[in-house]
Amino acid sequence: MNISDLKAFVTVAEQHSFSLAAERLHLTQPAISKRIATLESTLDTRLFDRIGRSIQLTTAGRALLSHAQKILLAVEDSRRAIHNLSGKVSGKLSIGTSHHIGLHRLPNVLKTFGQQFPDAQLDLHFLDSETACLEVEHGEFELAVVTLPPFGNSPLTMIPIWQDPLELVTALDHPLCALKQITLTQLAKHPAILPSHGTFTRALIEHHFNHKQHRLNVRLETNYLETIKMLVAIGQGWSVLPATLIDESLRVHHGHFSTKRILGITHHPKRTLSNAAQAFITTCQLAGS
Repeated sequence: MNISDLKAFVTVAEQHSFSLAAERLHLTQPAISKRIATLESTLDTRLFDRIGRSIQLTTAGRALLSHAQKILLAVEDSRRAIHNLSGKVSGKLSIGTSHHIGLHRLPNVLKTFGQQFPDAQLDLHFLDSETACLEVEHGEFELAVVTLPPFGNSPLTMIPIWQDPLELVTALDHPLCALKQITLTQLAKHPAILPSHGTFTRALIEHHFNHKQHRLNVRLETNYLETIKMLVAIGQGWSVLPATLIDESLRVHHGHFSTKRILGITHHPKRTLSNAAQAFITTCQLAGS
C-alpha cells in the first residue's frame, strides 16, 4: 500500500468529504478520487459507500481506518527521529493553541523562537483548548499550548508553564458592588456569563461552586473570554475571568473566588518530538520562569 494513498483515505474518512480532503491535502478532487480507487483496487474491496453527496465508510473501511492512522503516525515518527539526528531545528512544527493564550502568552515566545530558530516553520492553529488536545491525541498537531485539563486522566503528557489566576468580576455599576461582603447565596441570585460547558475553565468554576453546594444562574455561555469580558463590562452579568484580561472597565471582587488555571503544553507520550518541538517547549519554559 502506498503511503500517499493511505493518507488520502484517512483524510477523506476524517473529513467525510472528498472535496474537503482535497482542500486539506492541497490536491484536486480527481487526484483524491484516484488515490482512493487505487487503494480499493490494491485491497480488492470497497472502502466508501457513496450515497448522493454523502460518503460513509464500509465495514472494510472502518477496519482499515485505525490501522492506517497508526501506520501514518509511525511513518511520521520515523521521519522525525531520523531528522533529529542532524541536530538541526528546522521543518514544520504544527501547534494548536487557544485565542486567549495566543493573544496574552505567546507573542514574546513566538518572537523569540522565530529569531533563534529561523529555519523552523510554525504552523499555528487557533481553536479551543479541548479541541487542540484532541488534535494532539489524534496526531494532527505535534504540540498544543492550552489550558491544561484540571481533572481526569489524560493520555497526553502535560507540561505546566504559566499559572493563570481567576478573579470574580462585574461591571463597575453592578448591584453586587454596593455590598460590603458578597456571599455565594447573593452571587447565585444574579445572572452569570460563563465559559461554555465542556471547557476546562468551566469545569474549574463549576467545581468551585458545586463544592459550596450553590447552583449558578447562567444567563449566557461562550467559548470566547474576550466576549465574556465585554458582556460583563456592559452589565449583562458577573463572571470569572483570568487576571490577564482584567482592566479598568471591570470591578474585581477579591477573596470570593480562589482558584487558578494552569496553562501549558501537551504532546503525545508515544510519539517522537521533533527538534523544533523540543526547542519550542524550552522557549516557553524560559518565558514562564
